[in-house]
Amino acid sequence: MPYAPLPDGQLHYSLQGDAGKPVLILSNSLGTSLDMWAPQMARFTEAFQVLRYDTRGHGKSSVTPGPYSIEQLAGDVIALMDHLNIAQAHFCGLSMGGLTGMALATGHPARVSRLVLCNTAAHIGTPEAWTARIAAVEQGGMPPLAPAVVARWLTPDYAAQHPATRAALEAMLCATPAAGYAAACAAVRDADLRAQVARITAPTLVIAAAHDLPTPAADGQFLRRQIAGARYVELSAAHLSNHEQAAGFAGAVVDFLTT
Repeated sequence: MPYAPLPDGQLHYSLQGDAGKPVLILSNSLGTSLDMWAPQMARFTEAFQVLRYDTRGHGKSSVTPGPYSIEQLAGDVIALMDHLNIAQAHFCGLSMGGLTGMALATGHPARVSRLVLCNTAAHIGTPEAWTARIAAVEQGGMPPLAPAVVARWLTPDYAAQHPATRAALEAMLCATPAAGYAAACAAVRDADLRAQVARITAPTLVIAAAHDLPTPAADGQFLRRQIAGARYVELSAAHLSNHEQAAGFAGAVVDFLTT
């Protein structure tokens, strides 16, 4: 089980695929782990060496004291790349992972070859809502939160037709350490990159979803307008579009990164 050292902990990661191919880094959403990318792995490893990791406080990575910041999470990616001697890579992040990608591309532009921002926004939600969620998690833990959160990740029809997927996502969320989740909630709450994203110079693809409640398609359209030359794809899905539209999502990413 590989880990990359951090100044205050370690980052769990998985590196798969041909070392001779370009590296694609995948960054998970809040409350998930690197396993959230399972629907894309077969397609992605055909074209890339794929580096997945558990964001600080998630999965098997260290749960360091919070609150976290998006800049801190972007710094963790740099530490991971340095550990593996990766000078530059493609980066694809969903939701919180997308915020991490924006901070990475603005703070460390030489390290990002191409950028894919999925189901994300330069500013997500309201501070009051995030603070309330942090308080709820600190008081009651993860299980009481899981059904309502996952209900926003998938459209009702898809969730009803794929109960095993819904259950697996709820289990992934419940397995996230409460302290790590709360600390990462603070990172999302405090991140406001609306004035920064216009500085992104890496070729960028924005993937949004028509039925996404946490980060509506309008948020993706804002990113498309702000980032020079950005491409935009909108899928018929809710927040975890890589699950609900697995093939379409993978195809859009591969096409953008290889053409």
